[in-house]
Amino acid sequence: MFARIDHVGVAVEDLDAAIALYETTYGMALVHRETVTEQGVEAVLLDVGENHVELLAPLGPDTPVGKFLAKKGPGMHHVAYQVADIDATLEALKAAGTRLIDETPRIGIRGSRVAFLHPAATGGVLTEIVEPAHGPQ
Repeated sequence: MFARIDHVGVAVEDLDAAIALYETTYGMALVHRETVTEQGVEAVLLDVGENHVELLAPLGPDTPVGKFLAKKGPGMHHVAYQVADIDATLEALKAAGTRLIDETPRIGIRGSRVAFLHPAATGGVLTEIVEPAHGPQ
């Protein structure tokens, strides 16, 4: 069902400071920066091997990441798995009784199609499934 880990999402309060840490200290290359208004975040992707770290800064306190930061502080937000066909994956997960946050995909960073699974159904980990805009990468 899941092809590979696409990225690990990290909630941050100061995006520029976090980018500096990941680029300078960890040696990761910044490959994309985008504001995703629908999700209420400014997000960046940094390369780590074949995968990415996604840093997420909220556009406001009432966004999902803003609420996450207020409740838990900065840190690990979610794990994202890449899939070839998000519609088929969502149908299979629904058929298996998995609790979904998103019944239908929405547009994510770099035009990908994404959907979130409820942490109550995934061992307490917010899980995102991602169908890249240009097929599996």
